Amino acid sequence: MISPRMDSVRWLFRCGAWQPARSEWLLAARCVQDEEKQRVGRFVFAKDAKAAMGGRLLIRKLIAEKLKIPWNEIQLERTTKGKPFLANPVNVIPNFNFNISHQGDYTILAAEPILQVGVDVMKTDFPGSSSVAEFFRIMNRQFTDHEWNTINMAGDEWAQLDMFYRYWALKESFIKAVGVGVAFNLQRIEFHASPLHLRAGQVFKETIMFLDGEREEGWAFEETMLDDSHHVAVALGKPGTVGNYPVQVQKNISQEPSQFTLLTFQDLITSAIPMVPEDLMYWKNFQDKQEKPSRQHRMPV
Repeated sequence: MISPRMDSVRWLFRCGAWQPARSEWLLAARCVQDEEKQRVGRFVFAKDAKAAMGGRLLIRKLIAEKLKIPWNEIQLERTTKGKPFLANPVNVIPNFNFNISHQGDYTILAAEPILQVGVDVMKTDFPGSSSVAEFFRIMNRQFTDHEWNTINMAGDEWAQLDMFYRYWALKESFIKAVGVGVAFNLQRIEFHASPLHLRAGQVFKETIMFLDGEREEGWAFEETMLDDSHHVAVALGKPGTVGNYPVQVQKNISQEPSQFTLLTFQDLITSAIPMVPEDLMYWKNFQDKQEKPSRQHRMPV
């Protein structure tokens, strides 16, 4: 029987540092649906494949351990916008919500029993093929005047990029929470970041959001630094804030923010039940991949 109580979940996996042995990669491939396995296998670079595989294992671990659905009975599908969701009926926690993100050196997951949730991780890095000024010119329409003023006043180029990626993580977390996709006009949402400087290992919840010029009281944003270059934003919204969820809110949007817990590969497969036969060619395909591209690129979730 599924317990009607589930706390917030915040997990992270260091996919960038994971150098899977043959046995690990083949086991991971056996513990996801065939569609997921094929999707991971299509990534050109090993870094992206590892990040995506980590995300699929995080989701299955979450559902198996928190909702008590056997690993090999979990059915994951995607919305028309590409967001993974649990297809199995969950009557006790009808608004069970989870989201993943992978970029830079981490794959992360956030889950909530009642609240809408979206999560995004962004690594601060210099543009691979243009100057910072040119990069900002290309991205000009993604942010509001207030946000650009905050970015430009942040300090040197690295500090400006750091604030840029912080804002990007915030916007992506909201977009992913409401599931509206890339067509959403990002200038409709404006963030007033607070504090201006985040610290690794500490979660802040002071940033506020304006939607079409009006402050959104129904949304809260958790922000943290995983290290000195990885920003994480978690968007939390009450059911019905954007969308129509007939669920009584039992959890306060102003809850204490949650720290991320670091998981190892062994942690990820603790509850795993292999679902498909071993595929030796899957390991060869992985070995043939280049680790990463020569310059930074954004990977789809």
